[in-house]
Amino acid sequence: MRFYFLTIFRRCVFINHRDFQVNEQIRDKEVRLIDQDGKQIGIMSAKEAYKIAQERHLDLVKIVPNANPPVCKLMDFGKYRYELSKREKEAKKKQKIINVKEIRMSPNIEDHDFGVKLKSAIKFLKDGDKVKVTIRFRGREAAHTSLAEDLLKRFAEELREYGNVEKAPSMDGRNMMMVIAPKKQ
Repeated sequence: MRFYFLTIFRRCVFINHRDFQVNEQIRDKEVRLIDQDGKQIGIMSAKEAYKIAQERHLDLVKIVPNANPPVCKLMDFGKYRYELSKREKEAKKKQKIINVKEIRMSPNIEDHDFGVKLKSAIKFLKDGDKVKVTIRFRGREAAHTSLAEDLLKRFAEELREYGNVEKAPSMDGRNMMMVIAPKKQ
């Protein structure tokens, strides 16, 4: 796989380009030829292989350029590229992107606010996203980390049927955080 860089107004654009040599682009003296069924025809000059490809109304494609001699195959190159792009699109559809949503609280949060944060966390977990619950400490609140840890454990207990604790409560500077992953369905 090669990357080509195009510089347009000082911006870099990546182009993913499969580098296949097709038909007249093959400049090797000798090639090992394989037909469309996968049977080996033999070693011959590139011109002879190209003539065979034209007779069969197919393309000559170099598939293994580093071999000695290079391996070429007879195939319908347009159809091959179409099927390749179709497979890549199908693989992209099957991917599941998991986002991490953050919920911030303070250690002395009221019950109603706690319920609102809980409802939003339930919504995130039902959508299949991970939830990162963070408690920020300001001033003297940092001396009472045990209260914040109890609050996070209570939060995890309330979310038990929707998700599992992936990362237990831990301190990170002036913040205490915990990560909850959605349950598998």
